[in-house]
Amino acid sequence: MYFDFSRYAIAAGAMFGFLLIFRLWAENRRIQTRRATRHDYAREILSSLRTVFFFGVTTLATLALSRVGVIKFEISEFPLWLALVQAAAIILAHDAWFYWTHRAMHSKLLFRPVHLHHHKSRTPTPFTAYSFTWIEAIIEAAFMPLFLLVTSLMGFAFTGLALLLFIWIQISRNVMQHAGVEIHPAGWVDSKWTDWISTTTHHDLHHSGGNHNFGFYFTWWDRWMGTEHPQYKERFRAVAKPLIQRRTKRENPASAA
Repeated sequence: MYFDFSRYAIAAGAMFGFLLIFRLWAENRRIQTRRATRHDYAREILSSLRTVFFFGVTTLATLALSRVGVIKFEISEFPLWLALVQAAAIILAHDAWFYWTHRAMHSKLLFRPVHLHHHKSRTPTPFTAYSFTWIEAIIEAAFMPLFLLVTSLMGFAFTGLALLLFIWIQISRNVMQHAGVEIHPAGWVDSKWTDWISTTTHHDLHHSGGNHNFGFYFTWWDRWMGTEHPQYKERFRAVAKPLIQRRTKRENPASAA
């Protein structure tokens, strides 16, 4: 559990510190005018501790199942490319898991008891990343042992490095998605090389609205299922313009008209 707490604290704390140190840059890329309160921060941190507990339990369960041979992963020597390919495979699987469980949690049956707590953070902060009810925490934490169980039954053994890469990428992307400030550079949504990778604005629109943008790492599922916010790219361009342009418009509104 120490490991699960540490990675949450490091990732969320690092993002919070980054936004504080570079606050001028961050203010110019703030997505919402509304701001999180101290009460919001307290609620997020306290509920995140509960989530860390359930992640810790699933980590211990995964290790226990690996000891008895039910779940298989390799810690011996292996080529780096294999770990990278495997990490990518886990991310693709997790993106699908997140999209469909997330949509399910927005159903009338599940939203209030399972997911409403997370949406109390209408203006997300880096600490929103793990602000879940205990049920949602179990759903989120269940992915890794279930994925390893299924792949082990299919005869695949993932490397320890692939699992470690996924774990850190997952929490890093999570705090980025909840930063409240657009982290990605201008032009991100206008390039075929990057527009399929979701941005902070993409998930922030989900928190401020709730009926669109259910994806996590990528925009694919939202586009395939018709759930992407119709103004997503427009909203992204509005906050992700280069700082010098945003300053010019603020200082000389007439020239921007």
